[in-house]
Amino acid sequence: MNPIDALFQDLRQHGAKAFMPFVTAGDPDLPTSALIVREVVQRGAHLVEIGFPYSDPIADGSVIQASYTRALGKGLHLDDVFTMVHGLGDIRAPLVGMVSYSLVHHRGPERFIKDAAAAGLAGAIVPDLPVEEAGELAALAKGRDFKLIQLVTPTTPRQRAIEIVRQSTGFVYVVSVAGITGVRDQLPPELLDQLRWLRTQTTLPLCVGFGISKPEHVLMLREAVDGVIVGSALVRRLEQAGKRPVADVLRDIGELTQTLVGALR
Repeated sequence: MNPIDALFQDLRQHGAKAFMPFVTAGDPDLPTSALIVREVVQRGAHLVEIGFPYSDPIADGSVIQASYTRALGKGLHLDDVFTMVHGLGDIRAPLVGMVSYSLVHHRGPERFIKDAAAAGLAGAIVPDLPVEEAGELAALAKGRDFKLIQLVTPTTPRQRAIEIVRQSTGFVYVVSVAGITGVRDQLPPELLDQLRWLRTQTTLPLCVGFGISKPEHVLMLREAVDGVIVGSALVRRLEQAGKRPVADVLRDIGELTQTLVGALR
């Protein structure tokens, strides 16, 4: 069984929810990224998204864009990320790649999925691949029991959302707000209506990301979702990595993770 399916099966049996942090590979460097993954898992994270830096991200806000720029500025390559992921094979949480389709296309879809699975990724989120063009990658992923997680946004027409959740595997990534990633003060109340409707369309876990940054957001969503995804609020701590000891930054990230995991319970 794919580790993502096993995770959500176990969480549902125990009435629990998944905390899913996002970590940019290579910011401030790959060894530190690996330490961050280990730290958040030790603090209670259930699944970790690994961001593959790309020069022209579509959905990412300024915080994650800056982290990608920092990583790419040090000469990071795709195989470097796969090597880092492979070194995390002993952790208990599934790892999922957040990757632009440009990187998949450049490597070749079949080879990318083969290499990603061999490295230890359980699936991938490809935010710039429209569902209408995702058939080939979805078929290749299915052949390797590699999950292709797709996104539903607040502006997705319902008929199109039905097709997205039909084709998605692992879980459905529900985007909380229109726009790009980033910390926000409030989440839109209509998000709960969208989640209730999506529940009628799929049995897949529903996990919400974009803008979640504090316990109040988690408390709002706790009863309506299977998991929450937090990115910018954690990545923002890495902006200080050049000015503060890495151990202090790791502790800050770990403490925020623990606080948000606690809110899910």
